[in-house]
Amino acid sequence: GDIVLLAKPVTLTEGDRVTLTTDVPVATDGTSKPEKLLYAVSLPPVHGQIEHINYPGVPISSYSQLDVVAQKVSDVHDNSHGASKEALR
Repeated sequence: GDIVLLAKPVTLTEGDRVTLTTDVPVATDGTSKPEKLLYAVSLPPVHGQIEHINYPGVPISSYSQLDVVAQKVSDVHDNSHGASKEALR
């Protein structure tokens, strides 16, 4: 079926950690099981990484809608002094 993804940009400053909520990535695929949706990180942050909060410091390349609903996914800025701001899209 069709997949619809709505995402608000998240802007981080040096050293920030932002937990993704359902306000940021919201997707539907036309089924009645949104908890089965998986997100793939196709363009990881340049100055940081996407992490599961149970495994801090370890970048992840995918996460589920259930992870987002449970607020288990964070975008973490790596403190790069040359990049004071970065946006996750």
